[in-house]
Amino acid sequence: MIDLTVADDVAHITLNSPSRRNALDEQALRDLGDAYDEAERAGVRALVLSGEGRAFCAGRDISDVDPRDDDVLGYLDGLLTPLLRRMSAFPAPTFAAAHGGCLGVGLGLLIATDVVYVAETARIGSPFAALGALLDSGGHALFLDRLGAHRTLDLIYTGRLMTGAEAVAAGLFSRVLPDSEVLHATMDAAAAAARGATAAFLASKRLIARIRDERLALWDAIRLESAAQAELRDTSDYREGFAAFQQKRPPVFTGR
Repeated sequence: MIDLTVADDVAHITLNSPSRRNALDEQALRDLGDAYDEAERAGVRALVLSGEGRAFCAGRDISDVDPRDDDVLGYLDGLLTPLLRRMSAFPAPTFAAAHGGCLGVGLGLLIATDVVYVAETARIGSPFAALGALLDSGGHALFLDRLGAHRTLDLIYTGRLMTGAEAVAAGLFSRVLPDSEVLHATMDAAAAAARGATAAFLASKRLIARIRDERLALWDAIRLESAAQAELRDTSDYREGFAAFQQKRPPVFTGR
């Protein structure tokens, strides 16, 4: 089950199948995509993704999958990858609060989110050694980029799971917090972002994606920064920010 609430310009999407540790089957992926579509239609200025129960998301729900006729590409390329792209391109800052197992598809959901706060008890890695299957959902790219080849293959070969603290120390995610605080801190961060200069945040989001995906060199990135700044000049929030600074008062941004 996928739950969506919207309040004060913040969407909160909850993976709510705790008895299955929020593992996702085909229909759940469709429902999750629908929730992101609904949040976009609501015009929210920030979004939070979290999981109910003992885990954020234990991955794909394979409880009823027969490996002899498993439609692997249908699930991964047909449903999951488009969903991750949809999440990554969401037109507002996105945040995730992760605890317990964050594995397989669950890891992919975090990779596709802008800012990830993890609980101390989070478990992150590649559990596929026991399945005879492959780390998927973007895990190879994330781990190789942040951990290097040797540590990545160590995790894959051994199946060892990192704690939330280890994952943050390695640069995988943003911040580690006690379990009791992680969702509250994530919601606070999203609420602050929703009051911010949305167009400027999205310009940074797009720029970071281009630098990552196109492996841009320093001077190319600076050129794009300058062009983005020139475009922001014509936004209401840009003018408001300068006016507030000059008048020595807090800015009041509208997201336009």
